[in-house]
Amino acid sequence: MSSISPPQLHRDFDPKVQPVVPVVALPPVPPGVLTLEGLREAFREPVPWQVEPLFIESFSAERVASSSARHAAVLMPFVQRAGGVSMLFTRRSEQLHHHAGQVSFPGGCIEPDDTGVVAAALRETREEIGVERRFVHVLGTQPTLLTTTGFLMTPVVAELLPGFQVEPEGDEVAEVFEVPLSVLMDPGRYELRQLRTQWGHGRYFFAIPWDSHFIWGATAVLLRNLYHFLAASFSARMR
Repeated sequence: MSSISPPQLHRDFDPKVQPVVPVVALPPVPPGVLTLEGLREAFREPVPWQVEPLFIESFSAERVASSSARHAAVLMPFVQRAGGVSMLFTRRSEQLHHHAGQVSFPGGCIEPDDTGVVAAALRETREEIGVERRFVHVLGTQPTLLTTTGFLMTPVVAELLPGFQVEPEGDEVAEVFEVPLSVLMDPGRYELRQLRTQWGHGRYFFAIPWDSHFIWGATAVLLRNLYHFLAASFSARMR
């Protein structure tokens, strides 16, 4: 089963109509892990874990090290709400040339003035949604993904501190919204879909339909990795 999709998809490509493929059910991450303290502990004392098996080649250290793809960073932000922890996303403007209208995390290419992936993720977050660095507490990073569109994307996981304000940059961001972390860490919510395009029928991607949004592609893969990371952390605590 190949999980690497074509380098470019036509602008009219609709991921929502691609067929769903049955997958083996996995258990959700228990609620006790999905608290800010549980998340902090998971990153403070990381345990051995494996990336999403269907995309293991895209996280290969050898491929990442040898790739000439452009380096990028995204912020995966947790937010404490009255009902529990949620995660913040953006929906890209329909006017953009690449990935128009798609759900993503705040982020972008690492620039020469950035001191690394964390600095790039924080800068892009401020530029895209107006959240100042002083309201971002970084917990750690996750493995770098070699995307099918030619980027080496490193996720920076963080919590947004009380008092932060969101001011979307209108030319790039159409909407900022949140999804409960309990939804995102429940594999039963994910769909594995088969990519049917002119390039063939043997490629796949994950998707998470939620409310009016459709989270898919690289963003969904990073969330699957977070699931495996937190599930491994929980298992280690139970030993």
